[in-house]
Amino acid sequence: MAVRVSSSIGFFGDGVSTETNWVVASTLSVLVICVIVSGCDSEIQDSGFSETYQEYCASCHGEELQGTGIGPSLVDVILKHGDTVEELRLSIEKGFPDGGMPAWSRSLDDGMLHGLAIYIADVREGRGDYFDFQVVDEELSVPSNIFTSDEHDFYLEVVSDQIHKHPFSIAPMHDGRILVTEKTRGLKIIRKDGSVSDVLQGTEPNISEFLESLSGLDDEDQPYVTTNGSLMDVALHPDFTNNGWIYLHLSDNCDSCALAGESGTMNKLVRGQLKDERWVEEEVVWQASPEDYYTDLTADQGAGGRIAFDEEGFVYISLGIRHYYERVQDLSYPDGKIHRIHDDGQIPTDNPFIDVEGAEKTIWTYGHRSPQGLEYRKETNQLWSTEMGPRGGDELNLLLPGKNFGWPLYSKGLNYNMTPVSFGKQLGIEFTLDEIQQPVYDFTPSPAIASFIFYEGDSFSRWQGDIIVGSLAGSNLYRLVLDGDQVVKKETLISRLARFRDIEMGPDGTIFVLLEHTKGSKIAKLVPEDRTAIPKTL
Repeated sequence: MAVRVSSSIGFFGDGVSTETNWVVASTLSVLVICVIVSGCDSEIQDSGFSETYQEYCASCHGEELQGTGIGPSLVDVILKHGDTVEELRLSIEKGFPDGGMPAWSRSLDDGMLHGLAIYIADVREGRGDYFDFQVVDEELSVPSNIFTSDEHDFYLEVVSDQIHKHPFSIAPMHDGRILVTEKTRGLKIIRKDGSVSDVLQGTEPNISEFLESLSGLDDEDQPYVTTNGSLMDVALHPDFTNNGWIYLHLSDNCDSCALAGESGTMNKLVRGQLKDERWVEEEVVWQASPEDYYTDLTADQGAGGRIAFDEEGFVYISLGIRHYYERVQDLSYPDGKIHRIHDDGQIPTDNPFIDVEGAEKTIWTYGHRSPQGLEYRKETNQLWSTEMGPRGGDELNLLLPGKNFGWPLYSKGLNYNMTPVSFGKQLGIEFTLDEIQQPVYDFTPSPAIASFIFYEGDSFSRWQGDIIVGSLAGSNLYRLVLDGDQVVKKETLISRLARFRDIEMGPDGTIFVLLEHTKGSKIAKLVPEDRTAIPKTL
């Protein structure tokens, strides 16, 4: 498979077909709406799925899927023939002639069948149409009730309610304090008594004047950072108690970077230390070449931005990308990739593309869209990620070195204009599916999957080895049970609460969640409710 892309292919430049430009232009127009209205983590676009449903299905199943008597309800019921996207598609395609439902295979092509199935699955999950923006007017209320799960019952306890509406990451410390990043403001410390420090000087994000002027809004309503990043992940070095290193993943704005010396933006990894609630000793660990910086408002640095460490002293960083399709499969660009470096920024000599001419030497894997979670599984010495797809196709991935994860050549989801993800022809890249590393688990319909952890503590002993993962648009918290490298069970722990922006485990096994909300975010922890011990079940 060709992984090099001709330099003639550029964003809105020569070499890209009209179709590609239309898709990207549509994405840009929606992005402007998205950032001004409420902010979103994916290119939201009126898909037409609801119109398709109204045309072909509503007369029998109701305008809101509630049923009419002619056809049954499709919501709030157990569907006889299954409710996965694959099962829904098969039901639509084949029909049930004995039950009065026609087969739609002659009227709807494959894309329409798949898109309609995703739409129905979305509605059943409470998502509705992707163009249905929701601005939350009420403050976030964390319920006091007991949440019941298969293995552990628990409740939520608020740790801090003084978090800005656009946070990104938390890092619990060994002394009981918690570091938190606020995208537009900087790094803060949540003290043990719940009070919050001022922004640590030197960690304030450098937001470009151009991006800041897009809407004329002040910091409190800054639209840019709701989709893209400024200050993103914070992570402690595994040997933090001895060396004191804290790592920050942030966007770097540069007036003399990018081609032709224009102002540009790109991800950057730095590390520093704390001294009396001051940020000191900062040094750059990883930084892209100046010519690789983005030059327009679609800068995608927020489509990723995570940090992970392994047991051997290597650090991994994620750089996603949604709009610059031509860069993802090109190994000479850093974005759309997971990178591996030494903790001081040196490049490991055994990286998979170290000997490939023209390739970024730090690349570990490529073909990524928006990897929102990045974690090392100590039990198996493996690196994993969660990744947002387009409409459908959210993924849990096992990141094997050198593998291609397919974006934007292939996805189990669809573009927001209801077309298959298939940019290989426009980019001049031929491939077969066996060259694409498939996800361990596919979240379709897409909840906008976010951060996750492999639980390794004792507080929830029967969850050991499980994945605890949150979602943004879905506002849910899930538990995934693994058997080897396969997901054998999915359980929803919390439904429709808030955007679970980050999930972290404290040194004592406590599970902390960062709840992002437009009226003020909160940090909470899961507290187990005692009950009779039962064995873990699969």
